[in-house]
Amino acid sequence: MMNTVDSQPPHHVVIVGGGFGGLYAAKALGRANVKVTLIDKRNFHLFQPLLYQVATGSVSPADISSPLRSILSKSKNTKVLLGEVTDIDPQAQFVTLGEETIHYDSLLLATGAKHSYFGKDQWEEFAPGLKTVEDAIEMRHRIFMAFEAAEKETDPEKRRAWLTFVIVGGGPTGVELAGAIAELAYHTMKEDFRNIDTSEAQVLLLEGLDRVLPPFASELSKEAEASLTKLGVAVHTKTLVTNIEGDIITLKQGDEFQQISAKTVLWAAGVKASPLGKLLAERTGVECDRAGRVIVEPDLSIKEFSNIFVVGDLAHFAHQNGKPLPGVAPVAMQEGQYVATLIQQRLKGKTLPQFSYTDMGSLAVIGQNAAVVDLGFAKFTGFVAWLFWLVVHIYFLIEFDNKLLVMIQWGWNYFTRKRGARLITGKEMMQSNSAGYYAPTNDRQLVGG
Repeated sequence: MMNTVDSQPPHHVVIVGGGFGGLYAAKALGRANVKVTLIDKRNFHLFQPLLYQVATGSVSPADISSPLRSILSKSKNTKVLLGEVTDIDPQAQFVTLGEETIHYDSLLLATGAKHSYFGKDQWEEFAPGLKTVEDAIEMRHRIFMAFEAAEKETDPEKRRAWLTFVIVGGGPTGVELAGAIAELAYHTMKEDFRNIDTSEAQVLLLEGLDRVLPPFASELSKEAEASLTKLGVAVHTKTLVTNIEGDIITLKQGDEFQQISAKTVLWAAGVKASPLGKLLAERTGVECDRAGRVIVEPDLSIKEFSNIFVVGDLAHFAHQNGKPLPGVAPVAMQEGQYVATLIQQRLKGKTLPQFSYTDMGSLAVIGQNAAVVDLGFAKFTGFVAWLFWLVVHIYFLIEFDNKLLVMIQWGWNYFTRKRGARLITGKEMMQSNSAGYYAPTNDRQLVGG
């Protein structure tokens, strides 16, 4: 007699998003008795914590990216689909992918977040954020084109604007960007130009709160600010951006307003959840917070639909200490692994305690030999913290070849102060227009190293 249990199709887990949350869930389910479908609109996993190094020419995009199919090639129960989910039917249990519908038994949404301009989306034209490879390449283009434009500029005021770099937001991304640009200007490229002295560049870091790195301990924030100042970065706290129009940035410090002229403005001030959160709310009635993150239950499922889970930057999880967990990679990793384990336990008729995040600490690099690390039980700065930052980031890179390439590149950069990925790329040569940003012309492509 045929065993009816064995004839049943395996439990189908559909994962939307190949970032840290989705990928770690897929890897944890790789040997489980389930069928897994991972859907992403990109064919690669991106190691976002090192995007700023792509933006400043330290590494190439391929060094911090890995093809999803390659990562999951040994998980024979897992299928990877390239595409974007446009609809969800929680009652019929399927997602829409183009003209195709895919049925699921369990659904995991891990589509992350994008940068937020707090209702001023028109600023994006003048101040790109940093969430994707394309964002990083756009930033890299603007940073290095600014030096090229300054080299050709004869008007002192315009040249000063080209050599002024403004980073909005003093969190880890903003701090790391500011430090990297300062090292470029004051060390790496100091001998590369003939008409300008790159050490005359101004790097301004703006933060609305009273200190940089607000999530860190106050003594580490002070150390980070001191390290940035030593590098040549002008740190302005309690400073709000009220307008960006072309190359004019309006700032508010207390009751005073100030305008500065800068051709390069980079945004690192805020994030909002991906649009899939809004779609899920419309289809299920689940609540979202002001940033568009889905408010999840203690087991990371959503209210009324215990087989739909949300993790990573898309999730608002506040069941541990009353505050939502931060949008950092370790949170997404642990959440993805938890949901994978929970699904397997449910199939055995068991369950798990609610999700609990284990905070392994926070770290940020300021520049060569300078970083801050907060492990909770210990805090340290300087060279030791910088080495710790290097080891952690190498460890969490997904594939061995990425680890090796990045280690070699970092070693070369350390001893030579050179950055081999200083490419200005694009289909057309980009020149500044009167508004202070880049508009395409019919000239040939420029690639400069």
